[in-house]
Amino acid sequence: MKSFLIYRLLTLSVLCCCLNTQACSQPKTLTILHTNDLHAGFIPHEAGWIRTDPKPMVGGFQELWWIVDSLRSASEHSLLLDAGDVMTGTPLSEIDYKGATGGALFEMMNMIGYDAWTIGNHDLDISQDNLRKLTQIAGFATLSANLTDTLGNFILNNRDYVIVTKGGLRIGIIGFITRDLFHVTNTNNLKGLKVLSPSDIVQQIIDKIDSETDLIVAVTHEGVEDDSILAVHSRGLDVIIGGHSHTRLKTPKVVSDVIICQTGSNCENVGELKLVVEDDSVTSFDGKLHTLWYRGNRPENEISKLVQTFENKITEEYGDTLGRILEDWKRSGTGESNIGHFIADAIREGAGSQMAVTNSSGIRKDLSAGPIRKLDLFEISPFRNYLSTFTLSGKEVREFAQRYVEQLAKGRSSIQISGLQGTWTRKNGGSEIQHLTIADEEVVDDKMYVCATSDFVINQGDRYLGMIPDSVAYSQKTIFEALVDKARKEKTIQADTDNRFVEIK
Repeated sequence: MKSFLIYRLLTLSVLCCCLNTQACSQPKTLTILHTNDLHAGFIPHEAGWIRTDPKPMVGGFQELWWIVDSLRSASEHSLLLDAGDVMTGTPLSEIDYKGATGGALFEMMNMIGYDAWTIGNHDLDISQDNLRKLTQIAGFATLSANLTDTLGNFILNNRDYVIVTKGGLRIGIIGFITRDLFHVTNTNNLKGLKVLSPSDIVQQIIDKIDSETDLIVAVTHEGVEDDSILAVHSRGLDVIIGGHSHTRLKTPKVVSDVIICQTGSNCENVGELKLVVEDDSVTSFDGKLHTLWYRGNRPENEISKLVQTFENKITEEYGDTLGRILEDWKRSGTGESNIGHFIADAIREGAGSQMAVTNSSGIRKDLSAGPIRKLDLFEISPFRNYLSTFTLSGKEVREFAQRYVEQLAKGRSSIQISGLQGTWTRKNGGSEIQHLTIADEEVVDDKMYVCATSDFVINQGDRYLGMIPDSVAYSQKTIFEALVDKARKEKTIQADTDNRFVEIK
């Protein structure tokens, strides 16, 4: 009898422990739905990676609403997260709504039912004040633990983390923006801000919230490579929902036991990550992407009217056909491209300069041969970047060209050029300019030349020009407007690559 009582007491003791600690907790499930780099892609667009003609349509917030709703219905408990760069891509990010430029995007995200997002670099393309207005429209948490003012205060309505509970599961969500923010955003929009490396501060936040959470998720806008570094430098981090690099991870990547996810870009996919969590750890997971193929036969939903209103507005303003291109426009991140030549030529002609330079990363989409609309040109160059001119001596032009061919030799050129032509050769493990001309005349070292570019390239002069130009003249004309002018003027565009810098072998 005595031994039986002891057994009963021990059983009750263990039961009490299980009720009051995590030690005997039952497995809990959670589905994380996620997007990144939406880039104002609220309406369907051609699936550029498909080779058929016509190409199928993909994306848009109506299709996103339907797929998210379906996946939520199939899950007992779910979260919807976004990893930044909601802005910049279509004209909707330039339309005022409720006092904020691009505000309709966040109203639509409210309708879809987001729980939290992290700030991306392009969400600061307009201004800090506009971002604050956007976050006021957002009915969900704005996160960015490493983005503060110079005193360490959060001034963009952002916070470092939020803890939410789903089905008894306590989830800590931390936000981070790329540490390279000042190299990928016009620094005129970043005055008074400071960015810390996520890897330097992630552990102190994890340690702070670990006892209050069962699962810790980082929502990051820094790219897959930096996400992998973050995973290595953290203990207790379970999941990274990433963005910035536009990487399409069909299945999650695992680094140091951290599950890393990313969906690509432009509202083409939504990610689904199913988790089983037990005793403060992820015991199993399954991740996949759902491509948002446009069906065209969906019933109307609560977001349809708002989407249609702005689609009609944009069609009215940007739907004009300006001309035709005779060949596909294709971007290049390693050298010259026909679309890059057209843009650089438009900048040179729009500014009335002798040469022009533009950054390849600012060219946001390819375009198939055929009609070219005003909307296409906006989507190719969706930024508020303005024509800017400065002067260079012939010696400086030669130094610039030498730097350019060194990049070409390594297969990593980041710029497109107009008005300047040359030949070069590889020599003694390096590269050397053989011949250099502007307007078919040899570049003269002590002669001055006018060069045009965008205010963004001026702002990032060290990166793109190898210098910070003096005495810059800024125009009120945008790159987009220069593209429209050139397309209207030419109407039929022979978009071939004319080898402006030729390697002599």
